[in-house]
Amino acid sequence: MPDSQPQPPHSPSPSDPADRGSLLLTGARLTDGRTVDVRLHGGRIEAVGTAGSLTPRRTLGSLPPGRAPAPGTRPGPGGHLNPGGHLDLAGYLLLPAPADPHVHADTALTADVPGPVSYRPEDVQRRATEAALLQLGHGATALRAHVRVGDVAGLGALTAVLRTRRSLRGLAELTAVAMPRVLTGAAGADGLAMLRDALKMGADVVGGCPDLDPDPAGYVEAVLEVAAEHGCPVDLHTDAADPARLARLAAMAGGLRPGVAIGPCDGLGLLPADAVSRAADQLAAAGVTVVCLPQGACGTVDRPDGTPPVRLLRAAGVRVAAGSGALRDVSNPVGRGDPLEAAYQLASRHGLRPEEAYDAVSAAARSALGLPEVRVEAGFPAELVAVRGDRLAGALSLAYSRIVVHRGRVVARTSAVREYGDSTGASDLGLPRQGGGGRGRGDGRAGPGGHAGSGGHGERGGHGEPGGHGERGNMA
Repeated sequence: MPDSQPQPPHSPSPSDPADRGSLLLTGARLTDGRTVDVRLHGGRIEAVGTAGSLTPRRTLGSLPPGRAPAPGTRPGPGGHLNPGGHLDLAGYLLLPAPADPHVHADTALTADVPGPVSYRPEDVQRRATEAALLQLGHGATALRAHVRVGDVAGLGALTAVLRTRRSLRGLAELTAVAMPRVLTGAAGADGLAMLRDALKMGADVVGGCPDLDPDPAGYVEAVLEVAAEHGCPVDLHTDAADPARLARLAAMAGGLRPGVAIGPCDGLGLLPADAVSRAADQLAAAGVTVVCLPQGACGTVDRPDGTPPVRLLRAAGVRVAAGSGALRDVSNPVGRGDPLEAAYQLASRHGLRPEEAYDAVSAAARSALGLPEVRVEAGFPAELVAVRGDRLAGALSLAYSRIVVHRGRVVARTSAVREYGDSTGASDLGLPRQGGGGRGRGDGRAGPGGHAGSGGHGERGGHGEPGGHGERGNMA
């Protein structure tokens, strides 16, 4: 099979100045069934109109040496007018981009590493960067990385993640949670000092795992105190299997601003129904967000399933977001770090409607990270993902092809390949191809945005990350 990568026509380069300023998305499908054009400018959605109603925005730019303005244009002082970029999204469903509130960047991609995991800053930075780009390719334009401080890692892993944050600027937003192991007793003095140093270095969030401290309530109290001192959010690991301990946490966390998140809280599923209901009411009253891990719990808990009773929590008014947890480390060697897979798990295994499941990895996840809401409406941030297909349920089921937009710029593109043997049956039946984005053709040619496969039935492409991080390949 050829190693080619289909791109929607007129796709601007990630380094194109027009792309940074203005981009017109045409023919995109929305979840309400409308087909629209969407114009982006200055990192926000400038306009949304019916298909064919919008034109590219003409932006002011600087002329290269020796170049004159095109005839008929009226350049401003020191510049010229040039059209913005254009991206044809026919056959794609356009959604607010996902965010991932729970990743482990420092241990990602270590499942196959022989011997002890290296915490040298250069090794952690390489792993964290690769993991972030993988998740960006899945659509996550914002990530919260939980990073261990103290013990073997010291502050080296955090230093590496903060370097990764700087290197990804313009591609994705990465924030860091400092996670000390012990904060109480004699051993806790070093942990507290390390935590405060981590915040001075640039960690954004105070975190950790109170379940591993000899005094869990004391650990939570110390974390909340440090967070209040620095005006930081709190994000704690807990299985929430002890109702009394969870009630104390909710009571202490209530009213803290900028906010408190806990997860994965999978121990709630082992409690009696009345205990779970009381805990849900307490968390809702305290305004605590629960971050579940449908793709598998991370290494700080004993059980492999990282999902609490999400329907009961939502019914009680608890904000429930979903993260990816471990990405191919020892606690989950096959972790994918894919927000759409997390939403799929919530829908297929835990009874959420597709819209509710996607909300957990998009709107609720962004809220947990303190980020502004995203809608495909004028005035909202241009944080978007386009997936091949025309319905949300289908996108969660089979969303291989994706185009990711961050701050109004295309930052990642993934295209799947599927080819079938020579057959006339599919053509005769007019079966859909490319996830429902087009109808089969009997002449061996592809529909919009695709290429012909063997016998005229297929789609092909590759996978690439802009900015020098990329790979190409086919999937048969």
